[in-house]
Amino acid sequence: MARPRKPLLSADRIVDAARALVDGEGLAAVSTRRLAAELGVSGPSLYNHFRTKDQILEAVADSVSAQVDLSMFGADDPRDWRTALHDWAVSYRAALREHPNIVPVLAQGPGRRPAGLRLADAVFGAMTDAGWPAAQATSIGALMRYFVMGSALGSFAGGFVDDEAAYDPADYPHLGQAHLLADRQQAVDDRAFETGLTALLDGLSVQFEQVTAAVRR
Repeated sequence: MARPRKPLLSADRIVDAARALVDGEGLAAVSTRRLAAELGVSGPSLYNHFRTKDQILEAVADSVSAQVDLSMFGADDPRDWRTALHDWAVSYRAALREHPNIVPVLAQGPGRRPAGLRLADAVFGAMTDAGWPAAQATSIGALMRYFVMGSALGSFAGGFVDDEAAYDPADYPHLGQAHLLADRQQAVDDRAFETGLTALLDGLSVQFEQVTAAVRR
């Protein structure tokens, strides 16, 4: 009986394996030797698809960008620019929360990554189509990236220990409930994200009214 053939090595298989390593162990865990071992192939065979470790990490980053929903920016989607930005930011954050260890690579910008460039193009295009001037549309894209990526870099609630004794009221009179935050991490962080996102969009809405009023004059 013939042995089952191993799956052919492909760029997608390499990226999937590298993403799993990054998710589980961090960026430092990725090396061509480690990936080759994980995939059951020889190290040099990886070079048929990627020349360097950095190229692999770039591809992993782009695979995460590709998980972000962009449908709200489609020409046939009925959502206005504010609702579209909100829904996109929620999807963007969800993708980064699933893969937080790759955020430092994503934070360097899209570079030449196709999915990252499609994301930037979709946001900019939707804002200019809505009536934002190009310079402000660029600023909105940057602002949203700063906000979403910052929220994905760590948990506010998770940064507090669950030891009540750590918060002596003599030293920290306002942190009497801080030891409870870790157990409510997701709820606290989700609420903080929505609070910040709403405030951000409220501010942009005021600016948009000023922009459109200036155009009408």
